[in-house]
Amino acid sequence: MDNDSDYVVLVDRQNNVLGTSPKLATHNSNTPLHRGFSLFLFNSKGELLLQQRSHKKKTWPLIWSNSVCGHPMLNESNENAAKRRLDYELGLKINNVKMILPDFSYKTELNGIVENELCPVMVAFTDEKPKPNNNEVEDIKWINWQEFVTDVKNNPGK
Repeated sequence: MDNDSDYVVLVDRQNNVLGTSPKLATHNSNTPLHRGFSLFLFNSKGELLLQQRSHKKKTWPLIWSNSVCGHPMLNESNENAAKRRLDYELGLKINNVKMILPDFSYKTELNGIVENELCPVMVAFTDEKPKPNNNEVEDIKWINWQEFVTDVKNNPGK
C-alpha cells in the first residue's frame, strides 16, 4: 500500500479543511466530501493514456479510468500530488503538470461505494513508456482523443 496516501483530506464546499480520515474506511456508502484530483496524460500523437484500475482496488476495481487520479496529502498541492501518483502508479517522472479545471467536483456511486470529491482536473504530456505498478494498475492503453470522446458519448456508463 502507498503509505503517504493512506488518508484523505476532508473539506467543506469552500475547500476549507475539516480534518483527515483513513482513505479506505472513508470510502463507503456515505463518503464525506474530500480532496481528490484527476490527471489526463497525453503523448505527442495526441493520444490519451487510460488505465484499468487494479482488481485489488476497493473503489472501481477493473474499471477503465483516466490516466491517474488520487488524493492530495494535507498541505500538498494538487500538482505535486499528481506528480507523486504518476511516479507511483505509472513509474513516470513528469514535471509539466497543468491545471485545466480547478473547480471540478463530483459525487457518484458504484457497487455501494460512493465517491464524493472536490477534484481538480489536470493534464500532462510525455512520450515515455509507462511502467505500471500492478498494485494500482491492471492494464493501460493509449487511445486517440477523438475516439475516446466518441466512446464516452456513445457509452456513458462504460
